[in-house]
Amino acid sequence: MSKEAGSLLAAVVFVLLIGWSEVWADVFGVGENQFTIDFVAISGDASSADGTNISQYQPGHDGYKAFVDPCSDYRIGVFEITNNQWDIFRNSVAVPVTGAPADAYDRDSTSMGLNVPTDNASWYEAAQFVNWLNTSRGYHAAYRFTGTQGTSDYTPDTWSVSEADNGTNLYRHKDAFYHLPTEDEWVKAAYWNGSALQTWATCDNVAPTPGVDSKFADAGGSPWDVGSGSEELNGTYDMMGNVWEWMESPASDGDYEVGSSRPLRGGAYNAAAPMITPNSRVYFPPNVEGGTIGFRVASDVPEPCTLGLLVLGGLMMGRRKY
Repeated sequence: MSKEAGSLLAAVVFVLLIGWSEVWADVFGVGENQFTIDFVAISGDASSADGTNISQYQPGHDGYKAFVDPCSDYRIGVFEITNNQWDIFRNSVAVPVTGAPADAYDRDSTSMGLNVPTDNASWYEAAQFVNWLNTSRGYHAAYRFTGTQGTSDYTPDTWSVSEADNGTNLYRHKDAFYHLPTEDEWVKAAYWNGSALQTWATCDNVAPTPGVDSKFADAGGSPWDVGSGSEELNGTYDMMGNVWEWMESPASDGDYEVGSSRPLRGGAYNAAAPMITPNSRVYFPPNVEGGTIGFRVASDVPEPCTLGLLVLGGLMMGRRKY
């Protein structure tokens, strides 16, 4: 057995032994136009929390949302998508990030700096970013658009039941690998501690300290570099504050119309403390952009052999993280 093959076998065995609780860096782009997205795996049975009210509304209200355990293992981005990652995507896709409706693409990020979360992102813009992540690595696009990409007739649409993820999620294609997190996936990643959904995403379930764990109460401030606060409960950063994050799901369960409102979670740099708990959600039509609106990416869990290759790639690139 060659040294390289032995290293790969050892990596696969290591992954199988430790499970999927580590941070994995997926690489996108080519040459100078290249970036990584770090993902952390989210797993475990959270069905005991099913039915927990994860909104500020009561049952029967239009904005009410109850938690339902996603059940399947998945990965979520450790950080929000940054200006640097957005700019590389925009340069790499080779056509303008545009389409219908036009007002979903008419603003650039207001935040200065490469490592701050990109903002003024509509849901449709986030969807085009995620589609490129998929197609650039040989996967199926997650979100359906009709017409010609890069032109004003590039129009969002939904998948058929036979094409849809699990036959029910008409927004996501069943063969996509990268996607926006559903609301339940996002909440589980932020607040699930193994036995319950806790109030804060902090490791000790204590309200974060503004300026240290989070700058959410800095009403006169601006977004900060991703990861500059404290690590959260399940290995993420900035799920409390920085920018609001788009969810894949419709705001009303099962309402998979193209223009249906989508929730946003996590608050922003200028949000009050109650806005960064699991009992807070806002929702807007998917064409809405704003200086406090961004997103992070989620994905399926790679097959064990792929994980072994990722570990080996990390060894070769000096990016191994345990």
